[in-house]
Amino acid sequence: MNFSRFYVQASLVVVAIGCGIPLIANGQDAPRARDLGIPFAGTPGPLNAITDVSGVTVGHTTLISGSGKLEVGSGPIRTGVTAIHPRGKKYDPVFAGWFALNGNGEMTGTTWVKESGFLEGPVVITNTHSVGIARDATIEWQYANNLFDPLPDAPDVFWSLPVVAETYDGDLNDINGFHVTKEHVFDALESAKSGPVSEGNVGGGTGMICHQFKGGIGTASRQLEIAGQEYFVGVLVQANYGSRATLTIAGVPLGEEFSDLMPLWRPTDRGTGSIIAVVATDAPLLPHQLERLARRVPIGISKVGGYASNGSGDIFIAFSTANPGAAAREGIRETLMLPNDAMSPLFLATAQATEEAIVNALIAARTMTGINGNTVYALPHDRLIDILKQHKRIP
Repeated sequence: MNFSRFYVQASLVVVAIGCGIPLIANGQDAPRARDLGIPFAGTPGPLNAITDVSGVTVGHTTLISGSGKLEVGSGPIRTGVTAIHPRGKKYDPVFAGWFALNGNGEMTGTTWVKESGFLEGPVVITNTHSVGIARDATIEWQYANNLFDPLPDAPDVFWSLPVVAETYDGDLNDINGFHVTKEHVFDALESAKSGPVSEGNVGGGTGMICHQFKGGIGTASRQLEIAGQEYFVGVLVQANYGSRATLTIAGVPLGEEFSDLMPLWRPTDRGTGSIIAVVATDAPLLPHQLERLARRVPIGISKVGGYASNGSGDIFIAFSTANPGAAAREGIRETLMLPNDAMSPLFLATAQATEEAIVNALIAARTMTGINGNTVYALPHDRLIDILKQHKRIP
């Protein structure tokens, strides 16, 4: 096969050359769950996205090309890279904590996050077999952009343990063709911006499947007040997990309602897959408190019907953009923190934003055909709305 290969950034519409059908990488004008009237608890931020946390930026590189039979090394290609910068493209590490609900997955650099209490650069998400190139490329990009703090007694020494996570897209993508290059990672890192975030078939979420519908990238946020101070919690997910039988939206079980539109190459419903979640907040929290925040992500996943099956990699990281300069190598640093007794609203906000982010991924994603003609269908909006109306969840 002679595949034409290209990549796009952020929020462009992509048509796979030679496919005969459009494969859409949704942009900022894609419908979201609230646009359909789906109800959620809590108050969203102005963007209802992780970028409601000031300073956070998100970039995508989306790779879509080819059709037909899998030819390893040639395609079809349905993959990409997503990058999240806690403070934009500058070096100022943030307090962070992480948690693995089920460890059939990878998030590099987390042992140092646990040990040091800091996330020292971006979080990058891609497919399972591109973690290595994404990790190495992130290091190269950080070094080229001077995004590190040299040791006082060894200014030429540079080392990095970046956080790179993955979910598996090999049902739609030529995952063993290793099509993600360092230039694609650079592009996601460089293109990251504030404002609305593209969702669905974009970036690392391009080839992902959620509850046996098309999945991918989703985001949401919550705005809350603690002791008279306004804070935001934002969540971004790469959703690639779940069984159709357990899918639940707005409290309504949907497994029997959507027993059709199944991926046909999988004769059994194994509930396998993975989900990565990145939680951001501007509330002043210390690393152990951020680990507590990351531990609340599964509550939101369970609301949509996730249960951390044996084959699922469910790994989450949370960071706070408060306390700038806390990672300075010299001097005594003064930091702010909320008391543990004030954290319950943040826990609730994390669970709520996670639930909505997953549903946003499902709503934004579009039907995609990948390797060997494997087709994953989008969650049909009209049928979903009708079902929710029948259950009186939508007026």
